Amino acid sequence: MLDSSTSPAQFSYSFPAIRGVQASREFFVSMCPLRLLPKLFQFDDEELQPELRAQRTLNKARVPEIARYIVENASSYTFSAITASIDGDVQFTPTSKDSDTASRIGTLTVSMDSRFIINDGQHRRAAIEAALQQAPELGDETIAVVFFVDRGLQRCQQMFADLNRHAVKPSASLGVLYDHRNATGKVAKHLSLTSPVFKNLVESERSTLSARSRKLFTLSALHFATQELLPEKQAEDFPMATQRSQEFWEAVCEQIPEWLYVRESKMTAGEVRKDFIHCHAIVLQALGRAGRSLYEQYPGEVKKRLQRLRKVDWSRTNAQAWEGRAMVGGAMAKSGQNVTLTANEIKRVLGLKLSPEEQHAETALMAARIPKTKTARS
Repeated sequence: MLDSSTSPAQFSYSFPAIRGVQASREFFVSMCPLRLLPKLFQFDDEELQPELRAQRTLNKARVPEIARYIVENASSYTFSAITASIDGDVQFTPTSKDSDTASRIGTLTVSMDSRFIINDGQHRRAAIEAALQQAPELGDETIAVVFFVDRGLQRCQQMFADLNRHAVKPSASLGVLYDHRNATGKVAKHLSLTSPVFKNLVESERSTLSARSRKLFTLSALHFATQELLPEKQAEDFPMATQRSQEFWEAVCEQIPEWLYVRESKMTAGEVRKDFIHCHAIVLQALGRAGRSLYEQYPGEVKKRLQRLRKVDWSRTNAQAWEGRAMVGGAMAKSGQNVTLTANEIKRVLGLKLSPEEQHAETALMAARIPKTKTARS
């Protein structure tokens, strides 16, 4: 991959490559060993102003998660190509000129003083560097790289904008549906297909439900609720995890008549979602969290204590209970803090103790609900 001659200025990188054309510009597709990726591709100075950079700043919180994905799935991980610009001298030498097809395959020679700028894939590159520190044996594996020959900051910034212009992240439900590694995802999918509570009532592709949808829950909501219910080690034991999940959600369903009414066609799913909060993601997640505490604090009284849910008023009009918890301004909330506050109310009903963090959130909510009075000064 590295060529040299007697003059340092003539040192160069050589990549086996395929030549293509987009927008009347040549581009090249090659493979790069993972161990060389951190050395070849560098980031812009993160201290520069955005106007002077060709890419977004690195979100360092994402890197360990991606690196862990590589290491833990060394025999099955998948990465899409990295896109990079080359600012420097480039020469493409076809392997053969016998035909148009043959002339597209050859060697891309890049001067060693050239600069490689990543237009798309900076987090993959950083994660690969971190993963190699844990598993250096991955260094000889390769990743596809698409090279564009473009000079200048303005062109690189435009490429970044164009590459991300139409990017659409798949829905959380579809991500769960297609992910066969996630333990709680497997349990959630199993529940959606077999549980008398969820069968035929779970939307597997979308994470939001239209008013006319016949589904009552989304797969992503069920997945997050299962994550809250099951400790990580327990989720890895699929038979035990599915048994506990089935047991818990069936006991919950017995205390929420509207779920049964939808199954029996006495109410439509749209009517229930419109008038009640108990089928929405935040409440499912809160129920799962309260369920885990219930198994921890009163493992022998799970079904008995869940009967207390029968007395809960889950209607959206019950603003006294749910405003500031599951709802904000009458609309369903989505934040982690709202999950905590909703779970707090469910735990209160079930007679469960709050953790210090949950108690702190509860105290803050109570303080915010106290009307502020102005004291007149003489």
